[in-house]
Amino acid sequence: MTGAKAALPVAGAALLLSVCVSVTIGVADLGAADVLRTFAAHAGLPVRGLPPLEDSIVWDLRTPRVLLAGIVGAGLAVCGAVLQALTRNPLADPYLLGISAGASTGAVAVLVLGLGAGAVALSAGAFAGGVAAFAAAVLLAGRRWTEPSRILLAGVATAQLFSALTSLVIVGQASPDTTRSVMFWLLGSLTAASWPAVALAASAGGVAVLACWAAAPALDAFAFGSDVAQTLGFSPARVRALLFAVTALLAAVLVAASGAIGFVGLIVPHAVRRLTGSRHRLLLPACALAGAVLLIWADTAARTVFAPQELPVGVVTALLGVPAFAMLLHRSGRAS
Repeated sequence: MTGAKAALPVAGAALLLSVCVSVTIGVADLGAADVLRTFAAHAGLPVRGLPPLEDSIVWDLRTPRVLLAGIVGAGLAVCGAVLQALTRNPLADPYLLGISAGASTGAVAVLVLGLGAGAVALSAGAFAGGVAAFAAAVLLAGRRWTEPSRILLAGVATAQLFSALTSLVIVGQASPDTTRSVMFWLLGSLTAASWPAVALAASAGGVAVLACWAAAPALDAFAFGSDVAQTLGFSPARVRALLFAVTALLAAVLVAASGAIGFVGLIVPHAVRRLTGSRHRLLLPACALAGAVLLIWADTAARTVFAPQELPVGVVTALLGVPAFAMLLHRSGRAS
């Protein structure tokens, strides 16, 4: 356990280093000293800042994008860990309840049907679509929606419904240029990162992660089944209802900010659990730190490997996630 607890400060240091280094990486040649000068100048310290163009690159473009990548990665990883515990399903991820499909429909409605304009309208449409998908899944599952098997099946059906609606809108209304923009967003992109988006995602993510962390003892009990959890004093229906709602709303906020970025919420909890064990008081913060580091570097690769061409970050996480998942499956098979 001592070694597992030591993982938290190590992961925290890795996250801080990742943020500082990632901001220096890009087409524009800016070093660590330039980044520190910009941070110091914006903090009000008596230092001479960079010229306006370089200052804008560091402060208005790279820093919000790196921070948003960290917040989204942390939130997705925590959502995945919580849902895997609630449903006792190792394949559960943040998009379990059709949130991604619903958010995609909302975003496509904004982009294609002209229901709004700009990044704010796109995020609002995606969030509304994600919430609508969660509501549809709950309605479809009925009064016993907190039962894992019912909500899982309802989530699958909801995802198929909203995916069909998205395809219908794209095929029926989108121009070739709009279709390209839509597909780029659907695969995950942090190009629209801004300080307001960082503030919103950080606020929602902070509240949701703290709520999940507070429920860590209940999540530990769920590992032994609902009957054991009830014997220990937890109400399975109430805990599931609260955490399903919290993770669904958080996933909607994250998808609205970044599009649908896959594999982070699926892979990170499995990998971290092998290092820290299954106690959620330790697992959840470790997942948040590891998810943040992973997505920061995935997004850094997405914007630099083929520069000036940029890849959707979801493509990078899939390319990293599939081999990692195969490795985890192989190791778990050998262990059993």
